[in-house]
Amino acid sequence: MSEFQRISPQQAQALRQQGAVVVDIRDPQSYAAGHISGSRHLDNHSLHDFITRADLDAPLIVACYHGNSSQGAAAYLVGQGFSQVYSLDGGFELWRATYPADTAQSSEE
Repeated sequence: MSEFQRISPQQAQALRQQGAVVVDIRDPQSYAAGHISGSRHLDNHSLHDFITRADLDAPLIVACYHGNSSQGAAAYLVGQGFSQVYSLDGGFELWRATYPADTAQSSEE
């Protein structure tokens, strides 16, 4: 895959069950208040470390608030060598509405 793909929460859930990594690029306070269970928070401070340690061939799902910012981040990650990058359409807001049981708060993890 030379570009990222936009996927629905249902497609993202299927990829998660196959071991895809989920990264959340929202601000730290929003991530702490609620995020996709098992996701990693990524910001400008943790991005370099994440890229250097990540499996570039593993499926990677990028989530933001509503699915807009994640597209830019997904394009950037493709440029960094990731081969399977997906942008979550509808972002965390649609995920939370679709899979409320698969959300977590930082204090829970």
